[in-house]
Amino acid sequence: MPSVCEFFGITIYFYFSEHQPPHFHANYGEFWAEFDFEGTILNGKFPPRVAGLVMEWALLRNKELQEEWKLARLRKTLKKIKPLE
Repeated sequence: MPSVCEFFGITIYFYFSEHQPPHFHANYGEFWAEFDFEGTILNGKFPPRVAGLVMEWALLRNKELQEEWKLARLRKTLKKIKPLE
C-alpha cells in the first residue's frame, strides 16, 4: 500500500488491487477510512475536523487522485501528490 501524500499527521495511500468505486485510503493515528475523490467517507471513521482537511485536499487534488487510481489499478509506480498546506 504505497503512500502518495502525508500532511498534518494524515497519510494517504492506495492499494494496488483496488475495487470500485474509485477511492483512496487514509490513516490518522488510530483512525482509518476510505474516501471517494470528493472527500466523502465511504468506510471507516475519522475525526470530523480531520475528515474536513481530507475533503479539502481531495477536492484540490481530484485530477491527481484519478490519475493515481488508474496507475494503482494497473499496478504501476505511484507518484507523490502535493500535500495540503
